[in-house]
Amino acid sequence: MGSGYVVWSLAFCCTLAIAWAGSSHDELALDLSYDYKDALGKAILFFEGQRSGKLPASQRVKWRGDSALTDGKPDNVNLVGGYYDAGDNVKFLWPMAFSLTLLSWAAVEYRNEISSADELNNLRTAIRWGTDFILRAHTSPTTLYTQVGVEKLITNVGSVRKKWTPLEHSIK
Repeated sequence: MGSGYVVWSLAFCCTLAIAWAGSSHDELALDLSYDYKDALGKAILFFEGQRSGKLPASQRVKWRGDSALTDGKPDNVNLVGGYYDAGDNVKFLWPMAFSLTLLSWAAVEYRNEISSADELNNLRTAIRWGTDFILRAHTSPTTLYTQVGVEKLITNVGSVRKKWTPLEHSIK
């Protein structure tokens, strides 16, 4: 569970560490044959492709549409938003929280480098999208929703991962 977030978050942080190693750590050399600015932009763009909910007009992944606009409705709570996990149709809070922690940490540690690549606003938007969902998932002092999706999909996550579908077509 959560392998998609973890892999992409770690890849994102490793890209940052390698890309700017020459500017902050003399023991590692920067390989200029790679376009690290492009890799950083694509790593952040990945999160936009995993968005759930009502997408903003500024959404850069144009082939994605709104999805899961009624999440939480059976319990009379708003669980719209957040990120889908590992290409499937479920949102898992713990891997999402871990990924957002790594992204936030990278934003603090590499603020100047990310800003010089003109990706700081995109990174902040990605962090905000996920943290807004986590705050909504904490609906009371004793309730935290940690797994969100269509019930028939959640009851057998293994079968969900056998059939990856565009969420815009299957869940509204």
